[in-house]
Amino acid sequence: MFNQPTAVRSVLSPAYLRWALQGHYDIGTWEECTFWLRGLNDTYRVRTSEGTFILRIYRTQVMETDVHYELNMLTVLQDHLKTSVHTGIGDYIQTKDQSGCIMIDAAEGKRAAVMFHYIEGVEKNLEDEASCYAFGQSAAELHRAMDQIKLDSGPDHSRFELDTKFLIDEPLERIIRYIGESHEEAAFLRAFANTLKDQIQTASGSGLDYGLCHGDMHGNNNVFQQQERFIHYDFEWAAPGWRAYDLAQVKIRKRQSGNPEQKQQLWEALMKGYRSVRSFTDTDEQAVDLFVIARRFWVMGLDVAFIESDMGALDYGADWLNDFVEEFRETGIVK
Repeated sequence: MFNQPTAVRSVLSPAYLRWALQGHYDIGTWEECTFWLRGLNDTYRVRTSEGTFILRIYRTQVMETDVHYELNMLTVLQDHLKTSVHTGIGDYIQTKDQSGCIMIDAAEGKRAAVMFHYIEGVEKNLEDEASCYAFGQSAAELHRAMDQIKLDSGPDHSRFELDTKFLIDEPLERIIRYIGESHEEAAFLRAFANTLKDQIQTASGSGLDYGLCHGDMHGNNNVFQQQERFIHYDFEWAAPGWRAYDLAQVKIRKRQSGNPEQKQQLWEALMKGYRSVRSFTDTDEQAVDLFVIARRFWVMGLDVAFIESDMGALDYGADWLNDFVEEFRETGIVK
């Protein structure tokens, strides 16, 4: 029982962030700090006498070790992408103490703060074959660079993997806990998840490409295009996983726009661009649609994870559940 006010997720004042953080960076005199975007984490735009920057305040559930994993990966990736024609990444600003990450106080506990370079460019909706081809090249270059690095999570912390535990088991546990074991759809969701897991494991046994992934490569709010070059950012979910899962996130973002024939043409252009740089077998491509379904199940579990701290339960009742259940039934995975 709490005997004092307690927050589950606060929005930190820009004035507080300026006070708490400006002494940790050599980026000039702070002139503006504006709350820019509320997403899984909170984003602020910072303007100083030396330019514009992006400040990310991670939610408390993101451990400091996870943030350091992400930053270490960005450092290594920058080196391996120096000669890449189609790909760059959004890098972070080093702190004066070379830690890269500052843990600051919030009402709900400690939160990690990281400053990133501001990226010029435009969000590209990947609605034409030329941009899809170019994005495919960029995704392949990113994966190729990721093939060359190996990161140590540290002795006290192991990095998660984008495996069936992450994509299916953990979301299922959250969903069932939220709707209740006795809910009329609980049995279907369990059967659906278990069958989906079995199908992924069978596909994986065929030798799917597995390695370090971006983890959230949907192209919306995590990549900017500069002519034919794509700059990727937002690597919070980067971890070892199936490359078919990474590309499934690109494919799924088109599921609500365009006719099936047009979407297939765009996907083929993306695949052609990818294969012009790096191998992606027919078996890997066949597995993409399976991971599209897994991604949707993971998203459902992510919704549940944020109901209490961010979104509230009002919009996540019967209609929300029925929409997902109907979508999963239409896949035909469970007869």
